[in-house]
Amino acid sequence: MGRKITRRDFLDGLALTVGAAAAGVPLATADDGGHPPPGDADGSLSYPPALTGLRGDQDKVYEYAHRLRDGQKFDSFGAIEEEKETYDLIVAGAGISGLAAAYFYRKLHGDKTRILILDAHDDFGGHARRDEFEVGGRLLLGNGGTQSIESPGAYSKVAKGLLAALGIDPKKFYTAYDEKLYENLGTACFFDRETFGADKLVVGMGKAPWAEFLTKTPLRDEVKKDITRLYDEKKDYLAGKTRPQKVALLKSISYGEFLTKYCKALPESLPFFQKYSHDLFAVGIEAISAFACYENPDDYRSYLYAGFDGLGLPPLEKEEPYIFHFPDGNATVVRLLVRKLIPGSVPGSTMEDVVTAKADYSKLDADGNAVRIRLGATVVNTKNTSDARGGVSVAYVHEEKLQRVQATHCVLACYNAMAPYLCPELPETQKKALKYCVKAPFLYTRVAIRNWEAFAKLGIHQIQAPGGYYSYVALDFPVSIGEYKFPSKPSEPAALFLLRTPCSPGAARQDQYRAGRYELQMTKFDMIEHATREQLQRMLSGGGFDAARDIAAITVNRWAHGYAYEYDWYSDRDLPAGPRPNVIGRKPFGSITIANSDSAARAYTDAAIDEAWRAVNELPGSVKPYSK
Repeated sequence: MGRKITRRDFLDGLALTVGAAAAGVPLATADDGGHPPPGDADGSLSYPPALTGLRGDQDKVYEYAHRLRDGQKFDSFGAIEEEKETYDLIVAGAGISGLAAAYFYRKLHGDKTRILILDAHDDFGGHARRDEFEVGGRLLLGNGGTQSIESPGAYSKVAKGLLAALGIDPKKFYTAYDEKLYENLGTACFFDRETFGADKLVVGMGKAPWAEFLTKTPLRDEVKKDITRLYDEKKDYLAGKTRPQKVALLKSISYGEFLTKYCKALPESLPFFQKYSHDLFAVGIEAISAFACYENPDDYRSYLYAGFDGLGLPPLEKEEPYIFHFPDGNATVVRLLVRKLIPGSVPGSTMEDVVTAKADYSKLDADGNAVRIRLGATVVNTKNTSDARGGVSVAYVHEEKLQRVQATHCVLACYNAMAPYLCPELPETQKKALKYCVKAPFLYTRVAIRNWEAFAKLGIHQIQAPGGYYSYVALDFPVSIGEYKFPSKPSEPAALFLLRTPCSPGAARQDQYRAGRYELQMTKFDMIEHATREQLQRMLSGGGFDAARDIAAITVNRWAHGYAYEYDWYSDRDLPAGPRPNVIGRKPFGSITIANSDSAARAYTDAAIDEAWRAVNELPGSVKPYSK
């Protein structure tokens, strides 16, 4: 495990390219935590999807936003340069919602409309980010954020229409996704010595009888029996209550309280369950309602919530399979939007050929484009105006210069809690509402490995790690589309997915998100790299894994401002009756409207699309009413 990947040090503020020498990956280096330079020595542009090391929300992305938060005025950032060029629409944020807003605006107002999309990151897509590796001459793709088109059959007419317009046919995933590849590979649970007294990887979680599975763990005998009871006895722990009363109770208590107070679980049993809720809710079982856990079983089928089977609760609706996943996640949705908005920027014409197409970043902000995407541009102020040049002025910082541009309309498709700082003239009640919904922080780490034989030898494709730095580790979704072929043989290189949600158990949910955000922002890449390599070594050594030999590259997608905030009966129990904060916060303000999945309080792609449609239709002069 001791051999370091050849890289430059993030600690001195420079970028690094992990594994370039070891893996033979032709990647470009970048400045300041992965932010790509304007060009390489030969004049070619860096290619953001192939940059490794620390990605996602990098320090440079936060710089001006944090200065606004800390009370600085935007006009203190330098002398304002007034741009002569004007636009019909300016969009803050080049994620799915921002790009969809640009698409819908052109549909409503015509293809001749001029649109400028500004984003502080070095890549487009927001959380729908693409990770690329090349190992042994093979292209490996992974999602750096937004993962799947979940339950597309339930999408609104608007969202379905956009997918169709982009050429996405969800039915194709039924053949593209290999549901049989992992049939003979199961789930393991890694018990770490710091939490459970010994390092032990136990195979068969959720498949072997619980008593048999738990016998192999380092848990105390009393705890093994207790967990087995919780799964096997299928008792009605809420006997005497009607079904509606049971539902109401489960909404009012945390899952942790349900286990201890009603199922009589031993306190020592809780660490086994503590991180079950991390993936979806980004907090532990003490901070999320029991009913939310019941209603949201694990999409990966890596664990089961105990205690519900005997309650006679309403049956869950049968959902579509969790297979609607491009090899790079919903980065493909983004790339198809960019292809539509800027001809020639992403070669090809189908959902198949876009997967392996290389985007031409030099065309994003080219002169003459009707739609321009300007990366590395942080919006710092928006203001309704009444002068002849347009209805909105937008100030932003790009290449250390403060610039201001005029437009008829503006859509803020960025983190909604930033809107009060970008538009200080918003009503105070709206500002307060916008700050309520705190995004959930997380790490999506991608590790390119030279083969996945250790997983095959151990008989697993995914691991739960209730005490680990990462709570979930897995081989990627087995999807082959177009020319991209998933590595189906253990001897082939593969990209692993690792999930971490930093939590502070016992604190209120929003406070945990704030503390987790701070942790991610303060943790340097080499510390994350060490934790990544160490955990993989400790978990997989029984299958012959050697971190120093087998890891080719690491990309850490740090999303300190990650999932959109979603309401929960338990953690948001003190909210007063009436319109929710996201509804109050997204109200239009003159020629400025607000999009992003934050404004739906739903961390899903269809929410981002629907909110873009709403925001565009709320702009003054829109020609069609908002309708799903």
